[in-house]
Amino acid sequence: MGQAAPRYDLLLVGTGFASTFFLREFLRRSGPRARVLVLERGERFTHAEYLERRGELDRNAAETVTIRPGEKPWGFFLGFGGGSNCWWANTPRMIPADFEIRSRFGVGQDWPIGYADLEPYYCEVEDALRISGPGDHALCPRSRPYPEAPHVMSDPDRVLQRAYPGEFFAMPSARARTATAHRPACCGNGTCQTCPIDAKYTVLNEATDLYADPRVTLRLGATVDAVDFEGGRATGVAFRQGGREERARGDLIALGANAIFNAHILLRSGLPLPALGRGLVEQVGTYAVAYLRGVNNFQGSTSRCGHGYMLHRDADRSRRAAGLILTHNTMDVSGLRMTRGKWRQILGLTVVYEDLRDEANRVDLDPANPERPLLIHPRRSAYADRGINNVERDLGEVLSGLPVESFEVSRVPKPSEVHIIGTTVMGTDPATSVVDRNLVCHGTQNLLALGSGAFPTAAPANPTLTLSALTLWAADRVLPGPRLVPA
Repeated sequence: MGQAAPRYDLLLVGTGFASTFFLREFLRRSGPRARVLVLERGERFTHAEYLERRGELDRNAAETVTIRPGEKPWGFFLGFGGGSNCWWANTPRMIPADFEIRSRFGVGQDWPIGYADLEPYYCEVEDALRISGPGDHALCPRSRPYPEAPHVMSDPDRVLQRAYPGEFFAMPSARARTATAHRPACCGNGTCQTCPIDAKYTVLNEATDLYADPRVTLRLGATVDAVDFEGGRATGVAFRQGGREERARGDLIALGANAIFNAHILLRSGLPLPALGRGLVEQVGTYAVAYLRGVNNFQGSTSRCGHGYMLHRDADRSRRAAGLILTHNTMDVSGLRMTRGKWRQILGLTVVYEDLRDEANRVDLDPANPERPLLIHPRRSAYADRGINNVERDLGEVLSGLPVESFEVSRVPKPSEVHIIGTTVMGTDPATSVVDRNLVCHGTQNLLALGSGAFPTAAPANPTLTLSALTLWAADRVLPGPRLVPA
């Protein structure tokens, strides 16, 4: 007889934001004899190694999936800390209307929970990440202030804030405004995807203590293939490490890989849910450059100092996608202006539009190699296209009356926002969703699919803050012990 698979109180897949916040809550509520197994597909690198090997690691990640030729690329990172290694660290909240676009505007899907449900959990995540943010964000009601003061705005940001005082705000950010115990203050050099001075929050620089807890066994280079089931319960996982096939048993199993690999694992497990893998989506971004009249740029204290909702208004949202405007305190899009005496009178902008889930866009099994996810994304929604196709006109209206000589909009949208959403969607009906409002997979009692795969919509806001808050919401409802937020 073979040796019995070891048993754990929690089996956790992945080490990104969702896994890390779920692990935090599990350990907080558990006694000294609890046992946790964390399986991470990637390896662990030092910050210096990430800087040196970033291109190689990006290529290695891309080679783990199959994308149909000529179709949309997807950006993600395999390694300890997951997406925290490649995020830009912008952390705006979704606004209340983002959770209710079907009931308010007649498009997309409503979430089975609302802004008020997540608000206290937003605060918990913001405190944990030491988010710097504005005290006057009228569109996102708050129960307590941000833990850190906002980053210093550039002069063009201040012009926009004066023109749109209820719609333009300092950008909430996990790039340190002031030094923490583990991170220096942001230096504003604008290479945030791999911060050269380690100023943005990552799991590696702020949360390694969770994975070093004596109750936790962390296994790197471990690829989870499938979840085992018996009688409506998940009993364990099958995984590979170092060329060996192994199994582990668990009382509670939480998948915290990204929306590609969570869906792929569940597809390989045979979970019989029609919506599984369907609705792969992300936001659509496009660049613009404004040539300013007598206003210099680049005085801000971080790469993205402001964000605006001037294209995110309820009056337009039944007809076209909402757009979030991000201002650049860097020259990555604009460069310097090639006019004597006006070198800094230029502003780069990104406009990020929401998109709607479409079941034609999906994660599937690659017929040639079931160990690889097949990513199929033939189209954006017409709703998103109506936003993008009108961006030049709409942005012109926003900039009219401001000290702007002219502006240009990129003819081609960005290939990726590096956000992966929608493949394990939350809802109440197993015919149209994969997880319930507590992120428990339909038809199971003890299997969770965490992360932005659960999002019913791809709102314009960056998803990391929301997926982390959603993880804490789920943990408060499925884990025993003292709750973060009283019922």
